[in-house]
Amino acid sequence: MMKKLSIYILMFMLIFAYSCKKEKKQAEETATEEIEVVEDVTKVNSKKVIINLTAKSDSNVSGTAVFTEEDGTVKMVALLSGLSEGEHAIHLHEKADCSSADGKSTGGHWNPTGQPHGKWGAEEGFHKGDIGNFEADTNGNGTITFTTDQWCIGCDDASKNIIGKAVIVHQGTDDYVSQPSGAAGSRISCGGIIE
Repeated sequence: MMKKLSIYILMFMLIFAYSCKKEKKQAEETATEEIEVVEDVTKVNSKKVIINLTAKSDSNVSGTAVFTEEDGTVKMVALLSGLSEGEHAIHLHEKADCSSADGKSTGGHWNPTGQPHGKWGAEEGFHKGDIGNFEADTNGNGTITFTTDQWCIGCDDASKNIIGKAVIVHQGTDDYVSQPSGAAGSRISCGGIIE
């Protein structure tokens, strides 16, 4: 009788241990599936485009611009070298065509809403391509970071989609007043925003 009881207890313990192990494995699988779903959602909500900027108008200005979109906000980080010391304007232009030597193949400022040129956020109006000015140091290096919810990367809204536009760096500064482009001078670097 005691032997049978011991066998039953042993069987019960084995079944219990197996059941616990199975539940733990199922919990781990569920957790892994949840992590994969979160990662997929993150991938859906995040886009990135990296472009090279090349010299124009007989300058030596080159660099990169990285556009990252997360949860409806686009962040641009541009790093440039070969600049003259001081302030320079940077804008988005209408076309991702940097084929001309002077950068004018990109057209004018990107202005899908038909606003006057101005400083970003101005009540009087501004172009969606009116990023602004940034500073180059004594070594000719400059960087600018710009964040907005008024752009998107590859969305269906033509008034926000930056794909097919170009980044233009100018020799001078944007005065935010002169129409239609802020009297920023020659186009010294260009990069098309292409997926």
